[in-house]
Amino acid sequence: MRKTMLKKYSEKRLPRYTSYPTAPNFTNQIDATIYRDWLSSIPATKPVSLYLHIPFCRSMCWYCGCHTKVTLRETPIDRYLSTLQREIDITASTIGRSAQAGHIHFGGGTPSIIGPSNFLKLMARLRENFEITDFTDTAIEIDPRTLSAEMADALGKSGVNRASLGVQSFDPVVQKAINRIQTIEQTQMAVSDLSNAGIKKINFDLIYGLPHQSVQSCIRTTCQALAMRPNRFSVFGYAHIPTFKKHQRIINEITLPHGKERYEQAEAIANTLVAAGYVHIGLDHFALPGDALAIAQEEGRLHRNFQGYTTDTCETLIGLGASSIGCFEKGYVQNNVALGRYAEAIGRGDLATTKGYRLSTADRLRATIIERLMCDFEVDVDQICASYRVDSSNLLRGNEKLNNLVDDGLVEIQSGKIAVDKDMRFIIRQVAACFDEYLECSGRTHAKAA
Repeated sequence: MRKTMLKKYSEKRLPRYTSYPTAPNFTNQIDATIYRDWLSSIPATKPVSLYLHIPFCRSMCWYCGCHTKVTLRETPIDRYLSTLQREIDITASTIGRSAQAGHIHFGGGTPSIIGPSNFLKLMARLRENFEITDFTDTAIEIDPRTLSAEMADALGKSGVNRASLGVQSFDPVVQKAINRIQTIEQTQMAVSDLSNAGIKKINFDLIYGLPHQSVQSCIRTTCQALAMRPNRFSVFGYAHIPTFKKHQRIINEITLPHGKERYEQAEAIANTLVAAGYVHIGLDHFALPGDALAIAQEEGRLHRNFQGYTTDTCETLIGLGASSIGCFEKGYVQNNVALGRYAEAIGRGDLATTKGYRLSTADRLRATIIERLMCDFEVDVDQICASYRVDSSNLLRGNEKLNNLVDDGLVEIQSGKIAVDKDMRFIIRQVAACFDEYLECSGRTHAKAA
């Protein structure tokens, strides 16, 4: 049945549901004025999460779907960091107090290329404006090819305690096809430098569905990565959307695995990691037993946000930097993607928000259902609807897409509870999509379901 269902459902483009509604539904009706109001309304007793976007890389990986630019010079980076520090000041001033930071995440791009001195200054500015403690979980995304021992040392001294290393594939043929030549030795050196700096929590990113990739090359890469024993793995399917990311047009589509091949690659990686002792977390994460992510899943405390599966329980996420997205009780905000316009807004002392989304009660209800499905593979729809004082009948009995999944034997519904067999976890985005009111408006901007 798995093969039949895979063929039936794998080609549909679906969100990864790291938010609901998803970013393609954001509009310009949410601006800096609304964002200021949301910032000033953050409850004083609750910690916040911070995301800082560094939109620069030394070279472009052809598979990349991030907002980033290539620069070999330091001037654009220095200029951007000056603007980012100014945005931190403006944001904290708008909040009106020194909010406690529960989580901090540096993403990109390649945030680790900003250099030791710049990173120390950036963390110092954050500490001037936010309450950062020894319990703050501070993470950074790293390109092992550009990490120096000096930078690793600066990260450790600044309080960074988790690092996510881009690996993707160690297959030289695949690396050439995606313009990312990265040796095992470079990756080992990065892990060693981070460990020497006191950063012991290491995450590796792997990707399947890349050009020229095969099941065997995926297994080889996974085994080579396992030799370094990171705490966690994040395993993603390559999203080929050349309409939105023009550099992806360089990839020859004939070399891309599709459908059944992608699924077999994902399964091979998952089986290899589980056989090595890792716990399968949600759809596409893996963690060693005893890791906070594995414990959260076991205790039903797993969450999902823009960084994927997480233990972060903060209700507010403040996005800093060009293109960054923030999440609040009332909705989402996003900064201008264009670096120049982002800098102009911050330069005149304003916030750089250009679009977002105001959540309705129905949105919050559906977001809760989708998050629990993505995290737990089951959800008590009746219970959630009752908490919102909403009748669940339209969401369940009147849900044609959901009923089709039930008819195909992929989903069970009993007493208002939906359950998906974890052996069929590849279908979970299809189940979540049954509760997405806006999917038909944004489907072409998402990756295939498998």
